Amino acid sequence: MNEARYWHALGDGKVLCELCPHHCTIASGKAGICGVRKNIEGTLSAVGYGAVSSLALDPIEKKPLYRFYPGSTIVSLGGFGCNLRCPFCQNCEISHEYDHDLNDVRTLSPDEVVALAKQTVANDNIGVAYTYNEPLVGYEFVSDCARLVHQAGLKNVLVTNGYIDHDPLVELLPVIDAMNIDLKGFSERFYRKLGGSLAPVKEAIELAYTTCHLEVTTLVIPDENDSAEEMEALSSWLGALDPSIPLHLSRFFPRYRYADREPTPLGTLSDLRKIAQEHLQYVSVGNV
Repeated sequence: MNEARYWHALGDGKVLCELCPHHCTIASGKAGICGVRKNIEGTLSAVGYGAVSSLALDPIEKKPLYRFYPGSTIVSLGGFGCNLRCPFCQNCEISHEYDHDLNDVRTLSPDEVVALAKQTVANDNIGVAYTYNEPLVGYEFVSDCARLVHQAGLKNVLVTNGYIDHDPLVELLPVIDAMNIDLKGFSERFYRKLGGSLAPVKEAIELAYTTCHLEVTTLVIPDENDSAEEMEALSSWLGALDPSIPLHLSRFFPRYRYADREPTPLGTLSDLRKIAQEHLQYVSVGNV
């Protein structure tokens, strides 16, 4: 059993998880919202430690990171679970809908992850990206891997929703070289629909841009987060932090519980890009 970090016992066999803003109270035998932090006989366990859902050598631009070692590749590693409930999730099979025992799936140790990264340096690999699902719900594994990758002189990249508490993020940031944070929108109303809150993600962005390379992605969804007013607020806030932070506007395609929706019109993406460019130097449109 891999004991989790950032938790404490409450009595009556219950525990309080303090990794992310949900602060789940978890009864014995149950898991938190993320599905991979489970109370086993009064101890919070990282049951997804080392479990691998996806493994690939990707172009760094696919993360997307356009201004961090462009032209390089990176070992991209995914696990299971997520602490938000986006109805438009592009990776729902590994974030929400997995139906197998995580003890029965392929696992890697941190040493094995580092060995894979070293083996692919000849293929222009610069390190390891923790991605595909929400990597920070597997905080312990990401932290253990990242420290070894850092010691090996390679780069660590986080592709994350940024929904994490202050202290765990501050502890991890010294070994993280780049992040792409998925800023889902810029209203509390929209974040409530996803089972979260905007403020912690804003704090994560504020912390990240001062310590590592940061790029931000927003998936633009018709009638949800695609208004000119919201993009003005988002991009002006981001630009006030640093106008050189790259913003990626990604096109929505029907998926998961939004499978009956229409894709984002290209004209909408073009219009929103023009608004964002009033505040930011680097605004791209992807997945068109």
